[in-house]
Amino acid sequence: MAGEMSMIGSVILALLLAGYLGQQYLPPPKPKVIGLDLGTTFCSVGVFHPGSGEVEVVADAEGRKSIPSAVTFTAAAVLAGHEALELGDINPHNTVYDAKRFIGKKFEAGVLEEESSRYPFKVINNNGSAEFVISTNHTFTVSPEFIGSRLLLKMKKMAERQLGVLIQKAVISVPAEFDERQRNYTVRAANLAGLEILRVINEPTAAAMAYGLHKVDVFNVLVVDLGGGTLDVSLLNKQGGMFLTRAMAGNNKLGGQDFSQRLLQYTTQLVLKEFGVPPTLKQDIHRLRQAVEAAKLNLTLHPSAMIRVPLNLHGSSQSPEGTAPVLFQTQVTRQLFEELNEDLFLKVLAPVKTVLVEGHLEKEDVDEIVLVGGSTRIPRIRRLISEFFGKDPNTSVDPDLAVVTGVAIQAGIMGGSWPLQVSAIEIPNRHLRKTNFS
Repeated sequence: MAGEMSMIGSVILALLLAGYLGQQYLPPPKPKVIGLDLGTTFCSVGVFHPGSGEVEVVADAEGRKSIPSAVTFTAAAVLAGHEALELGDINPHNTVYDAKRFIGKKFEAGVLEEESSRYPFKVINNNGSAEFVISTNHTFTVSPEFIGSRLLLKMKKMAERQLGVLIQKAVISVPAEFDERQRNYTVRAANLAGLEILRVINEPTAAAMAYGLHKVDVFNVLVVDLGGGTLDVSLLNKQGGMFLTRAMAGNNKLGGQDFSQRLLQYTTQLVLKEFGVPPTLKQDIHRLRQAVEAAKLNLTLHPSAMIRVPLNLHGSSQSPEGTAPVLFQTQVTRQLFEELNEDLFLKVLAPVKTVLVEGHLEKEDVDEIVLVGGSTRIPRIRRLISEFFGKDPNTSVDPDLAVVTGVAIQAGIMGGSWPLQVSAIEIPNRHLRKTNFS
C-alpha cells in the first residue's frame, strides 16, 4: 500500500513538474477570448497573452489601435471604422455614428426627435426604439445594435488576423449607468457579429483594472472618462477584489468633438476674413475638419501647431463667380486653444464635485484619480484636475486604451490564462442613477 501511495505521489510530482516546464519552455496557447471596448466615438480590441501576462491592443492593417465608431452604407458595401469616417462628409446621410447613444434605450415621444436633430443621418422612432434610415439604391432601416455589430465584427476580424485563430468568445465593456436593457442589446450586437459574450464589465471598473488597482490596497477610486463625445465620472469603492460604484455623474454632450468644433469655428472665421467667403464645399469642410483635429492633437504635445489646408472656395474674392484653389494656413497656439474652450473645460469639474457629494466624500479621501479617454490628454484638463485635488492623477496607462486593456485582462481571466490575475467583482447597485449636466 505504501508503495502504491509513493508511486501516486511520484506521478503527481511528475505531472506538476511537466506542467511547470511546459509553462517555461513550450509556446503558450493562443488567446481565444478577446476584450472589446465599443466606445461612443472610438472602439478597440485587446487580448491577454498567456505566459507573458501582457495585454496587446490589436492594431489594424495600418497600425492604428482604435477605429472610429462609424458605419457607412453604399450601394455596394457596408464599411466600418476608418473607411466609414473617410466617407462621412461625402455620404453623410448614410454614415451612422454615435450609435451607442441609442442602443437599447426607450425614448418617449419627442425626446428622440430632439436628440436626433444634431445628426446628418435620419433617426426614426419605432415603438420607442431608435432606428436609422439608410437610402442607397433602396431605402431601409437599421438598428443601433446592427451598427454596433459591424464594428464588433471588424474588430473580431482584426483579432483573428493578428492571432491566426478563430475567435468566438469575448468580454465587453459598457458604461456603468447602462441598465439591463442596454446591456442586453449590447450583447445582442456582439451576437450578431458571431460572438458569445462571457461577461459584461463596467467601463470604470475595466479602467481601474488596467491601472492594476484590483491588485493594490486602495479604497476610493475616481474615474474621469472624457472621450470624443461624452464625459463620465464614476466614484468606485474597492474592498478586496470587489468594486462598488458609489456615485456617477457626467455630461453626454461634452467631449473632444466639442473642443475641435470651437477650433473649427475659429478657423472658418479666419478663412472668411482672408478670402471673403467661408468654406461651403463638402470637400473643403472635410479637409478643414481633419486639419483642425490634427492640430488639436499636436497641441497636446507642443505649444503651437500649423494648420495648412488647400481649399477650393466657391465665390471667393479671387473667383467671385466660380471656385478657386487657395492655400489657407495659420498657426494656432495651445494658449489660444485653451481660451477658445475654457468654459467647456471648466464643465469637467461639475460632475466631479457631484460624485463626491453623492458619495459622501471629501476630495482628500480619494486615493486614486484615474484618467480615461483621449481628451484627458489635454494639458488644461489635467491641470484642472490636479489643482482641484491638490495631487496629480494617475497617468501611467494610455487613456485611450485604458478600458480595452482592463477588458482584455478580464478576458484573459475568463479564458483561464496564466499567470492568473486577481479578478474584479462588481457589486451591482441597481438603485444608482447617473446625474447628467448636459
